Amino acid sequence: MKKIKKFLLGRATIVALAILLQLAWILSFLQGFRMRYSFLNSIIDIIAIFVVLVIVNKKSNPSYKIAWMVVILAIPIVGLLVYFIFGRSELTRPTRKRMEAINREMETKLPDNAGVLARLREEDKSVYRQAKYIRDWAKFPVYQNTEAKYYKTGEEMFPDILEALEEAQRFIFMEYFIVEEGYMFGKILEILKRKAAQGVDVRFIYDDFGCVTTLPAKYYQNMQEWGIQCVRFNPLYPVMSVIMNNRDHRKILVSDGKVGFTGGINLADEYINRVERFGYWKDTGLRLEGEGVWSFTVMFLEMWDYINRSNEPDLDRYRPRHYQVMPFTSDGYVQPYADSPLDSETTGENIYMNMIAKAKDYVYIFTPYLILDNEMIRTLQNAAKSGVDVRIIMPGIPDKKVVYWMSQSYYEPLIECGVRIYQYKPGFLHAKCFVSDDSLATVGSINMDYRSLYLHFECGVFMYKTSAVAEVKKDMLQTMAESEEINMEFCQKRPAAIRTFLGVVRLFAPLL
Repeated sequence: MKKIKKFLLGRATIVALAILLQLAWILSFLQGFRMRYSFLNSIIDIIAIFVVLVIVNKKSNPSYKIAWMVVILAIPIVGLLVYFIFGRSELTRPTRKRMEAINREMETKLPDNAGVLARLREEDKSVYRQAKYIRDWAKFPVYQNTEAKYYKTGEEMFPDILEALEEAQRFIFMEYFIVEEGYMFGKILEILKRKAAQGVDVRFIYDDFGCVTTLPAKYYQNMQEWGIQCVRFNPLYPVMSVIMNNRDHRKILVSDGKVGFTGGINLADEYINRVERFGYWKDTGLRLEGEGVWSFTVMFLEMWDYINRSNEPDLDRYRPRHYQVMPFTSDGYVQPYADSPLDSETTGENIYMNMIAKAKDYVYIFTPYLILDNEMIRTLQNAAKSGVDVRIIMPGIPDKKVVYWMSQSYYEPLIECGVRIYQYKPGFLHAKCFVSDDSLATVGSINMDYRSLYLHFECGVFMYKTSAVAEVKKDMLQTMAESEEINMEFCQKRPAAIRTFLGVVRLFAPLL
């Protein structure tokens, strides 16, 4: 009874009901108006055609455009209303201008590292082109003098997070999609409170939508009372709004500018398997120590300035070498990067596709979701057809059943071209990693679905010849040994009606 009451009175339920009521009222009003004035049907049809033409000419993913065009033309009133609320990924003009100004300012703080890029070109021109793409189009440089450590589970990473927080003497920056009160966040919060009391600059960003069911509505005020500077990204209100689409899905922790963490791990107990949800929760993370952490510091401060409408007066005091006297150890090349819905550049997707297309021997992939556009499907198919060993590891137990079924609808066209797909039997796999040819890997927050690739703020680290690359491969092989390989029989044993239904519904996969 308590759980039911909590659900009914929860913020997520109230917000969802408020939005549904607004939708229902607007639809009812428009329908009544249309019944009284029949000429409105023609006007709505004209508006629908005009909007479809606008969508056609937009610089966005073709699959995403087609899905919205079908909805709008099939049911114009509902389609138009839902599109104007949920379909447009554009930020408002003032918001966009403010964030673009912050981006330009932050770009001036990032080093060019042309010498590092030149050395990389001498070692491998193919890798150089990927690194050059990230630098030129995402504006994030490639670094040496940085060590990378890979974590195959959340419980393996958690002690190092606590240690990094304990060692912080000057500042701690944290940015997460999901934060939930419990053992994991309780341990972290205990340190943050103590550090803030000691005068350490502690700042925290959480996504309000990601935390809608896990934190009270004004939890950020509690954090502020404890001395922690805390803000919400894109606060969720019970009002229909376009900007609900854009979420901060990043996972960033920076301690004193010299140690940084990222990956798929949020701050909730299932991520360290303190509680069980969907079987064993398999997730991964990455720790950087050295000059490459500077890019994560800049990412965080960029978001901080945007949310606070502020301008950080002195970024240089947060640089890795500001407090580090001894030189950092070099471990291959690392290139932290961010992806933003602000522009038409799909950085995360392009990095993924480049790794697949340029793989010579193999490419292995961890992803919790598999909602792909035609370009990504063809890239995976062509790599497999060319003799590259392409393997994708998915969850065995889903967290979202509809998305899981949708993901499985992509299995057949991939498997028939030689892609090998595995499902992790012990539980839910939430990791987002690529590894190829014993030399390249990327670890971050970016899922292989439309929301991560087109609508969310994301981050990751591209690596070449770091010790972490071998650890990523080792983990993937161990995970495959615990997984079930999916064959064509699995795909075809479903009734024809269900397969047909999923094929039709897949047309609308970009809207999930």
